[in-house]
Amino acid sequence: MNIDQLAKTANEMVADYKGLLAVDESTGTIGKRLDSISVENTGDNRRDYRELLFRAKGLGQFISGVILYDETIRQDAADGTPLVKLLQDEGIIPGIKVDTGAKDLPGSAGENITEGLDGLPARVKEYVGLGARFAKWRAVITIGDHLPSRYSIHANAHALARYAKICQEGGLTPVVEPEVLINGDHDIDRCDQVTTLTLNTLFDELYAQDVSLEGMILKPNMVISGSDCESRAGADEVAGRTVECLKRCVPAAVPGVMFLSGGQSEEEATAHLNAMIANAGPTPWKLTYSYARALQQSCLKTWHGEAGNVNAAQEVLLERARANSAASAGTYNKAA
Repeated sequence: MNIDQLAKTANEMVADYKGLLAVDESTGTIGKRLDSISVENTGDNRRDYRELLFRAKGLGQFISGVILYDETIRQDAADGTPLVKLLQDEGIIPGIKVDTGAKDLPGSAGENITEGLDGLPARVKEYVGLGARFAKWRAVITIGDHLPSRYSIHANAHALARYAKICQEGGLTPVVEPEVLINGDHDIDRCDQVTTLTLNTLFDELYAQDVSLEGMILKPNMVISGSDCESRAGADEVAGRTVECLKRCVPAAVPGVMFLSGGQSEEEATAHLNAMIANAGPTPWKLTYSYARALQQSCLKTWHGEAGNVNAAQEVLLERARANSAASAGTYNKAA
């Protein structure tokens, strides 16, 4: 394990005013996205869409890395160029999702455990050979009646730490993603409480398993009201509560915190990040973005599966990436 190289990658990922583009949707999930624009879920259509994203000229000004899915890291563009090379030519770091998805947690109805540890060292070695420099693993924590359980939080924290250690041993910088889901009618206080418990438990496990904090990235949810909450907190409260929570829980040795958008709209995700940077003052770690839908949604709708729409869709992608880059500097202005 080369800690210096892992830390170098982590710091490149959180380079000033850059973030991650998450394009690691599983075949089923990307199928839902394609279905929303009446495009068939085929290998060629998935490739064409992702090629559109990766060929957007200038994307590397705003995007430091892209999280890929297993299929995508192996695919070639229509002209035979490996998709990974398209990213590398744009100065973007290729990454890879290595978990195999959230499954029912035995003995706890309504909760999940993320799987994929079996065979992970061999897969990490293969992904390094395919050009990946970082990895991602997502755990989901559900807020509901009597949920989450301590069992769920501990089981997922343990798996996240095991994943991180395996990745570091194999040469991949791990992005550690504990997502407290936005689904539900809970208020921001409840999200704060659960996020605090989740992060404290996670870092206990990372310490216990001797994960190098300097060689990892944290990808958490924001502290935010549930999507069905009757009185949702505004951007400034979300920003302030999120940074306060992170300061309580996240050691200064971690190079960066790259937020997931987690069901927020494109505009919400950008505005919340901007408020954090503009109002929160200095933090010991970089704060930036690692968004999927909040970068892609308008681009996907603009493309609509039509070759003639590729340029327009790329412009929309660059517009969203530029907006989030500005947010990571605290200078985003929706009216501008």
